[in-house]
Amino acid sequence: MKIIFVLIPLSLILLAVAIWGFFWMVRNDQFDDLESPAWRILTDDDPPRPDDQTRNEP
Repeated sequence: MKIIFVLIPLSLILLAVAIWGFFWMVRNDQFDDLESPAWRILTDDDPPRPDDQTRNEP
């Protein structure tokens, strides 16, 4: 029963930290654009490396 006196304040502290972190992320524009990073990887075209071009030659 004594552990509940530790767990309740600890859970309230963790809840306060989570709420603070959420509002900090919203204030710093972390949730503005959620779809562009997912599409960016599909359209990312890396230029071929010079050593890759020499391997394809017979």
